[in-house]
Amino acid sequence: MSLAPRTLGDAFDTFRCEAFRLETLDDYGGSGNVDAYRAFLDGQTKPEDYNADWLEEVRAWTASGRRVYRVHAVTRPLSAYLRFELGWGYRTNATAGEEFFILDLTDRPSPLPPGVGDFWLFDSITAATMRYTSDARFLGADVLPDEQSAAFVGYRDAALAHAVPFQEWWSKYGT
Repeated sequence: MSLAPRTLGDAFDTFRCEAFRLETLDDYGGSGNVDAYRAFLDGQTKPEDYNADWLEEVRAWTASGRRVYRVHAVTRPLSAYLRFELGWGYRTNATAGEEFFILDLTDRPSPLPPGVGDFWLFDSITAATMRYTSDARFLGADVLPDEQSAAFVGYRDAALAHAVPFQEWWSKYGT
């Protein structure tokens, strides 16, 4: 019997040290909190309880000593969705202890091989690739066999080596 996570939810429930996310898209508007994105586009103020469930999860993980962090590959100018995600999401989630880094590819080639897409990597052991439609709707995640994780560790390390902390990047380019 395998104890390896079978679903993305299982991976979140069982990670022990760290959960890393690579984000490569400039629009996730068809996934997640679509209503909040619409509110942002309409110029509304961010609700007080924005992203409350995720914040509760992140606080619990970080309070227990686990790290949750991500790199987002971007090019400027930012899409409307990225202005929302970084301005509302990242800045809010950071208050719970999630760490963010930006891999700005505006003036340089990507350090990642072509075709590397979104994924989560848990404890450098379990990778889960993310699937989206062409209009940014989330289709699901595929948890890969642990023996495939070495490539994703390399992608994570390459992305982090060329990324800068979010707040540093945001203070220069944020809108």
